[in-house]
Amino acid sequence: MASTATVHQTKWWSGGKSPFNLEYGKLMMWYFLMSDAFTFGAFLISYGTVRFSQNFWPDPNVVFNAFPGAGHANLPLAFVSVMTFILIISSVTMVLAVHAGHNNDKKGVVKWLFWTIIGGLAFLSCQAWEWTHLLTGEHAALVNGHIELLPQTTSINPWGPLVDHSVAIDALKNSTPQVIARLVHEHDASHSLPHLLSLPKEELLGMVNTAELHVRQTGPVAFGGYFFGITGFHGFHVFSGVIINIIMLIMTQKDVFARRGHYLMIEKAGLYWHFVDLVWVFVFLCFYLI
Repeated sequence: MASTATVHQTKWWSGGKSPFNLEYGKLMMWYFLMSDAFTFGAFLISYGTVRFSQNFWPDPNVVFNAFPGAGHANLPLAFVSVMTFILIISSVTMVLAVHAGHNNDKKGVVKWLFWTIIGGLAFLSCQAWEWTHLLTGEHAALVNGHIELLPQTTSINPWGPLVDHSVAIDALKNSTPQVIARLVHEHDASHSLPHLLSLPKEELLGMVNTAELHVRQTGPVAFGGYFFGITGFHGFHVFSGVIINIIMLIMTQKDVFARRGHYLMIEKAGLYWHFVDLVWVFVFLCFYLI
């Protein structure tokens, strides 16, 4: 008599609809993206709290008006708009790669993943140029209603708030004793603050660098820390996404997913890439528009 083997199956969910209809890896990706969203949210909320508690803050229309090859041609936000467009197009190509994966189209996955990687590298290159320019290049300042260029020096924050000279005079009156003492020492030890303020406007402005004066306040320094910190954190995510997409491209070319019979990993990588693009919308809003 033939013996029959009884297979015992554990039932992990005994009532209602199972909460695990979603594939496990995709569910874990959503959990990760949710926690990452909390991190970015905390950074941006912190930035907003400091931003709206300050009296002096850089004007993004003047700070971000440079364009490669055109200098400060009064093109506010033009370059960052190009960066945003590149990232949006890369999100479209990622959608096409996922769609090709659903159709088991290996050639389509390879083609659109390749263009997604190119888009990510282009965005990172643009960000590298922007950082280099902000740290080492010439910077625009609003002088008597006209935009002029200030050369970069080691003692001046490269993109401090850009204000009219009359605002600089008011700020000098409210400056810290350390700033006043340094100005007195550098120009004439016999000068006092009242004597400084009694000088002709043109002579006083020749002594005081507007950018230096304001960048020593809390606001602009905080702006620099938040700008490089948050955009750098986002840039790290873009770089990680590019590396992930390169790995996915190599695995696709080696027929790893074809042997599995599905391209689910491409969809998971796509979720991450779309998240990175979505976060950039909020970064763009906070730093470049407000």
